[in-house]
Amino acid sequence: MKNINPDYRGYRFSPEIISHAVWLYHRFCLSFRDIEDLLAERGVIVSYESIRNWCRNFGSTYGRNIKKHRGRLGDTWYLDEVYIVTVRGERRYLWRAIDQDGDVLDILVQKTKDQQAAFRFFRKLMKGQGRTPRLIVTDKLPSYGAALRKVMPSSLHCNDRFANNRVEVSHEHTRAQERQMRRFKSPGQAQRFLSVHSQVNNLFRIGRHLISAENYRILRNRSFNTWRQVTYVC
Repeated sequence: MKNINPDYRGYRFSPEIISHAVWLYHRFCLSFRDIEDLLAERGVIVSYESIRNWCRNFGSTYGRNIKKHRGRLGDTWYLDEVYIVTVRGERRYLWRAIDQDGDVLDILVQKTKDQQAAFRFFRKLMKGQGRTPRLIVTDKLPSYGAALRKVMPSSLHCNDRFANNRVEVSHEHTRAQERQMRRFKSPGQAQRFLSVHSQVNNLFRIGRHLISAENYRILRNRSFNTWRQVTYVC
């Protein structure tokens, strides 16, 4: 599948500056004002509101392009759901799935964690990956088993104690960003931000402590090249 070409027409700043600002926001735990200062130090004078607009207008396109570029991921899915709170005090559940390598498959913000919510999340996962997994690992929430029997009866299901610790630990960077943002403004904003944030994290999560410095630099450069491809910045 081809990438979606971002439409930079009508913007005063170059695609390089716009894509770099969006990358800073989703790659690091920074606010829009932090990014405004970082760009100002490089001689780029832009308001934080413009950076906010760039992230809103281009973030989703970049995230979808990264997802298309990576294609299918692993065949073992780890699922978990945690609650998030918006500024208005609304509690929502963040449904999240990763594969055996720790890459985020998809996320979905929903009101509940019942069987219907699990069913919607499984359908979204299957549409995004284009297949059913060999194994699904969850906690003991009954909604998972009921929805799996309906949607993915051929997949093995494991809900042993501590089996899904991998996905529970992977929520840490999401929680850090949530604290920095002082909660999400709305469920829709949480869905938009976390969808892009997860894909950017997939692209640049290399595992530096597991490989040599030379190989790390090679893989990091590969990630930067992919970022330039998905943002159409030559």
